[in-house]
Amino acid sequence: MQMAKILLAEDDSTMVSLLKTLLNMEGFDVVALDAASDVAAEVEKEKPHALVMDVHLGGQSGMNILESIRQNEKNSNVRIIMTSGMNMKDECMSRGADGFLLKPFMPDDLIKALQ
Repeated sequence: MQMAKILLAEDDSTMVSLLKTLLNMEGFDVVALDAASDVAAEVEKEKPHALVMDVHLGGQSGMNILESIRQNEKNSNVRIIMTSGMNMKDECMSRGADGFLLKPFMPDDLIKALQ
């Protein structure tokens, strides 16, 4: 069985390291993106099962990226889980996210959101 590929778009390097370790231990194939990456282009190139993305991504808006990804029909099957230290669940969900996790979140909550 092929491992599900997860893209991480997060600007906190400690968080990236922790999430990568956790998701690898759970059997996921993890690709961490640089905070300055063109996330929408990487989603198209990598064709992940899911994208875990921070709402505030360095100099980029996770919300704008989310909308850009959702506008492309090729990405309709990609699960997008948004994360933030502020409760932005309603806004994220209304813009097309499949889930939202308020930081700090428990590892089990992320695994459940991805399954």
